[in-house]
Amino acid sequence: MLILDSSFLVAFHNRNDVHHPAASRIMERFLDGEWGDGLLAEYVFLEVVTVLAARLDIATAVTTGELLLDAVELEFVPCSAIFRGGWQTFAAQQNLSLSFVDATLVALARERNAPHLATFDRGFDGVRGVIPVGE
Repeated sequence: MLILDSSFLVAFHNRNDVHHPAASRIMERFLDGEWGDGLLAEYVFLEVVTVLAARLDIATAVTTGELLLDAVELEFVPCSAIFRGGWQTFAAQQNLSLSFVDATLVALARERNAPHLATFDRGFDGVRGVIPVGE
């Protein structure tokens, strides 16, 4: 399984993003089945459509949102079930390297035994239970 982070999805859906070429290569590997199915956390969905609307336009955000919700390769993960684990991960940090959303992705990775995370966020480097997939 591959957990999808906002930084990855925004880069993939925004051709102007500096990480777009790398995101496209990672998406190709994902769609080829390298990691199996993907996990899309509710919080990530919220971030992605909000950022795309702000950086590009509402039409791109809506199109991307519909694509993500309809993707057969993705399991949409409501965050209420992993909220406490995310909170515990966030609160246990010695130095703030993870946002609350990022801490929730760490909790999801640990809960599902799905360590691979498509991200360009360096805050995940060295986090137990997570293997960042980014270039």
